[in-house]
Amino acid sequence: MPERPPLMRTLVALAVTLAAGAALLFGAPARSGPPQPLSVGAAWPGAERGSVPSHLADGSTYAPGLFLDARTSIGTARSADNKTLRLLVIGPEGSERQLRRVPSTDRGPFSALTSSGDTLVWVETVKSKPQLWTADLRSDGSARMLTADVGGLRLYDSQFDVTVAGGIVRWAAAEGDGTEFRSVAVTGGPVTVQRVAGNWGLSAWPWAVDGQTSATGTSTLRNLSTGQDVAVPTARRAVTACSPAWCELVSLNEEGDTRIELSHPDGSARRVAAEGPVGTVIGDVVVLDRFAVFGRTGPQSELSGNQELLVYDLTDRSTVLVSPDAADISYRGGVLWWSTGDRNSYVRNSLDLRTV
Repeated sequence: MPERPPLMRTLVALAVTLAAGAALLFGAPARSGPPQPLSVGAAWPGAERGSVPSHLADGSTYAPGLFLDARTSIGTARSADNKTLRLLVIGPEGSERQLRRVPSTDRGPFSALTSSGDTLVWVETVKSKPQLWTADLRSDGSARMLTADVGGLRLYDSQFDVTVAGGIVRWAAAEGDGTEFRSVAVTGGPVTVQRVAGNWGLSAWPWAVDGQTSATGTSTLRNLSTGQDVAVPTARRAVTACSPAWCELVSLNEEGDTRIELSHPDGSARRVAAEGPVGTVIGDVVVLDRFAVFGRTGPQSELSGNQELLVYDLTDRSTVLVSPDAADISYRGGVLWWSTGDRNSYVRNSLDLRTV
């Protein structure tokens, strides 16, 4: 490259000096676009996290259905030959405790796991017919069936599909064009049925939400103890889902991107939580009345099928990146979990949001 003339070298040096001085004086130019989310370690350094391998020591595949804390899970282990299903408690150091073992013929995996204190309840399906079972987590005693009288059990992949409160197990069932709210004592006994018109699902007790199959989602919250109804403001071009404390409204903005907004059921405190190539990824709204969980697709999502896992914290309106490459995202009882890796080798990671 030919050498610059002396005058040109002087002008270039002067320009560089002036640019450096301006940067020192005024700071670097501001980056355009929304602020980048913090990592979990930066935002919540004290949060408890854990992981569970996809295969146990004997080679059985394992799928958690509930985390008691970040390092203790309960889930289904399917034997390598696919002949057996086990319901196990997996401890922090990989310890295993069997709650139930059944032949896999004509059976679906244990599902809708929920707990209250030391009481564990789940759905067990035999020849396409669901049953409710329970076990005491304090003892090694055998599990027992609570009832097979569950009606047309509705499962929406929500932590409230089956609830345990005040010694009573509750769930919703389909009945024609209406809904049955069913309940049974955790000690067993007859099933109580309350029939209502419309398509309802359970939320945090004593609340229920309607619109489970409606194109626009929730329009009413109902207190099942008092009969009080609370109307929820809806928008024609938005899908609404609600808990007793918060509603989530998903719509399209002017550019055709997804917009996720949050507000109280009366419409107050409305704010945008996420916008762009985003979507909801769990069946519950603003968990722990604080965290909205959503996913965001990126350039590699079409190839991997995975997405960024993000959590919006309502306390300071910040967004936290939980995982840049997550799949099989689930939540129950305060713990969020997801898979990383590929179908042949993956790990399920967990984050206890109660410890944030």
